[in-house]
Amino acid sequence: MFKVTPNPPGNDPASPYENLDSKKLHEAAERALDHHFPSPEKNPPKRNGQLFSVCPNINTDALLANASEDLLSISAIAADLADDVDGSRRSVALALSRMADGVHLLVERAMDHLDEPEMAAIIAKQHRRTR
Repeated sequence: MFKVTPNPPGNDPASPYENLDSKKLHEAAERALDHHFPSPEKNPPKRNGQLFSVCPNINTDALLANASEDLLSISAIAADLADDVDGSRRSVALALSRMADGVHLLVERAMDHLDEPEMAAIIAKQHRRTR
């Protein structure tokens, strides 16, 4: 079957931006594309030299609980290491284990103080400042 087409095919003279609805549709499409495919020239935020950071909105109880668990883990690792080595290295491993135990006790005491009304007021005040 033979189909007659003009040479060159006729162009529709109407602009896709002639009416307001097509402009809104185009703007929405651009926003969607920018959201899903951000431009590569945007620079990531610069770090201040820290390898790790703590989220600022984590409450003090959670921070101290995590510190307590980490100290217990460090103490257990050092005590286990002390069983496998002799001499001065054993003394160093035991010292690390005991230091971690001591710091763990300090963290536990700090957690106990959080329940006191004066400390709760101080923490609440600090927490309001960070928001």
